[in-house]
Amino acid sequence: QVQLVESGGGLVQAGGSLRLSCAASGRTFSSNAMGWFRQAPGKEREFAATISWSGATTYYADSVKGRFTISRDNTKNTVYLQMNSLKSEDTAVYYCAATTGWSSATASPRSYDYWGQGTQVTVSS
Repeated sequence: QVQLVESGGGLVQAGGSLRLSCAASGRTFSSNAMGWFRQAPGKEREFAATISWSGATTYYADSVKGRFTISRDNTKNTVYLQMNSLKSEDTAVYYCAATTGWSSATASPRSYDYWGQGTQVTVSS
């Protein structure tokens, strides 16, 4: 069993930055690919970013490319999402997710077996 706990969300002004963290406990963290998803009010959950277990491969949704950076530190069992140049449309609950039995970066939510509780990000204009 794996537990994921997100932190770092909050209220920021448009154009500002925020760094989300996802701390994992339980199974060996380095064996898992990780992803960030988000869900805005009244919208479906959407993919934001993903990273392979080694950190060598990353993929991003077009909506966040050039602004967000996903990274991981397996010695700390932690995944990060650096969010720069934030826009009002980035307002959402952000969820961290982990795979099992698959180490490649993937944007498919069906590939993820464990999910965090989410952290709220609100961007004001």
